Amino acid sequence: MNYRAPLRDMRFVLHELFDLTGHCQQLDNGLDRETIDGVLEQAARFAAAVVAPLNRNSDEQGCHLQDGKVTTPDGFPQAYAQYVEQGWASMTGPIAYGGQGLPQMLSASFHEMLMGASLSFRVYSGLTEGTVLALDRHGSAELKQRYLAPLVSGEWTGTMCLTEPQAGTDLALLRTRAQPQADGSYRLSGNKIFISGGEQDLSDNIIHLVLARLPDAPAGVKGISLFLVPKRLVNGDGSLAERNTLSCGALEHKMGIKGASTCVMNFDAATGWLVGEPNQGLACMFTMMNDARFQVGLQGLGIAEAAFQGGLAYARERLQSRSLSGPQAPDKPADPIIVHADVRRMLLTQKTLSEGCRMLAAYTARQLDLEHTSSAAKRRAALLIPIVKAFFTDCGQEVASLGVQLYGGHGFIREWGMEQLMRDSRITQLYEGTNGIQALDLIRRKLLGDAGQALNALIDDLLTDAAQATAHAQMAEQVAQQLQQWRALAESVLQACARDPEEIGAVSVDFLAYSAYTLLAALWLQAAQCASQALAAGTDETAFYQAKLHAAEFYQRRVLPRAAAHRQALLAGAGCLMGLPAADFAF
Repeated sequence: MNYRAPLRDMRFVLHELFDLTGHCQQLDNGLDRETIDGVLEQAARFAAAVVAPLNRNSDEQGCHLQDGKVTTPDGFPQAYAQYVEQGWASMTGPIAYGGQGLPQMLSASFHEMLMGASLSFRVYSGLTEGTVLALDRHGSAELKQRYLAPLVSGEWTGTMCLTEPQAGTDLALLRTRAQPQADGSYRLSGNKIFISGGEQDLSDNIIHLVLARLPDAPAGVKGISLFLVPKRLVNGDGSLAERNTLSCGALEHKMGIKGASTCVMNFDAATGWLVGEPNQGLACMFTMMNDARFQVGLQGLGIAEAAFQGGLAYARERLQSRSLSGPQAPDKPADPIIVHADVRRMLLTQKTLSEGCRMLAAYTARQLDLEHTSSAAKRRAALLIPIVKAFFTDCGQEVASLGVQLYGGHGFIREWGMEQLMRDSRITQLYEGTNGIQALDLIRRKLLGDAGQALNALIDDLLTDAAQATAHAQMAEQVAQQLQQWRALAESVLQACARDPEEIGAVSVDFLAYSAYTLLAALWLQAAQCASQALAAGTDETAFYQAKLHAAEFYQRRVLPRAAAHRQALLAGAGCLMGLPAADFAF
């Protein structure tokens, strides 16, 4: 399998659908279309030529731990050095600390490319950007001065240390302790698990952001603080000093992303510094977690794109049987399998889910860019993040599974690469909060949190867009009805949750899926409108735009009906879920 960035579709989404150039003018960052396209082209070359060739071997070779040191797969250190040297690490970093300050709408496309080329490689750099965000927003002036510049450049990397053996999603059970010292520092002791990039051979220093409890901290999540704990201590002049008293105790043996080091980290009175206010660590960490959840959504999208590319290439080449309507390649012993209806069904499902998620990713990234100056954009981004994380990663798994099916028996064999995508994608539904947790977040914090105000504002805007899709009146009417049904369904959910708190968990997963399918329907309508306008104006890319129209129709007729099943399921209520006593789950 050879990954190639879907540049034409990315340009369609960024320029024709969402006017990235106008967005950059609004942000006043000086980027024009020529510069944007230049960045995308260079990014595509880096992903295809430097990162993608690492993927297969990283799965075969994995990471190794010896004498406390982790060795990453062959080629990773050299590729990461190029990643830093070429400035990719600093794309979104604050300009004051050497970053480029590029918009999320642009950087998200590059990050999708990295995910599709090699998810294991991207894991090492992904959390560094979140570390920068959290430190820039919540760190003291001294911590920013000492740590931000090398983090922004990628010279140092960052991690997020939350999970403990007894405390996964439930951080109230967290036990790691932080003891204050006379010089203003703290000594942290405890164990963390599932730490991505906790130890590696790519960077000279690793900056861990660690959740821990102060001695006088209140119980539960209200007693959690955030600390910066470097692998190596840093002198006043920025040079590296002795190693801190922390170590990698083990590497996890995993189903996928074997090229990414997933570490058990032991903190033995390690020196650290408080980030933000005492007992406000969870609020500080959410700055990092929201970025991480968006990035994990992009992981699902990247995997989906890679699986679609592999499936499409195979379907065009593999000869099996004849078309039901007669030979399509009479000069060959059989027809390529792309002529068969079931293969078309799988390919179009892959295509419409992947391209639909790319549209929603750009739309969400736009809100992330605007949230710094717009409270409305901040609320909308918060509403969309759990949908992006959960739905994109579910799609990644589905599209990868379809890829395996397209290859038939060869899809089950390692050398073809498709089964690796399916294994790699599975973790994305679990880490940074399982998809069930994302669904709970959508209901509890987002829908119930403001009684549906942010959701209704989003629906109003999407209805306005649908009304402008004059070239597709029938599709626009269907989307408008779907949006209005989404509004009514949200009201039903609000009422049910007020009657019975168990409804919160009972409806959450189906409501998130319904929301996502509806969002993609609205965006596919906008894509169809753009394609029709381009065709009406005259273009030498007729095939590209006709394919958009066909994909939009397929999505509305073949994929969107899934939403109705989710609606019916969630309206069934919590009784059928909660009525059976736990003791009666017999086997």
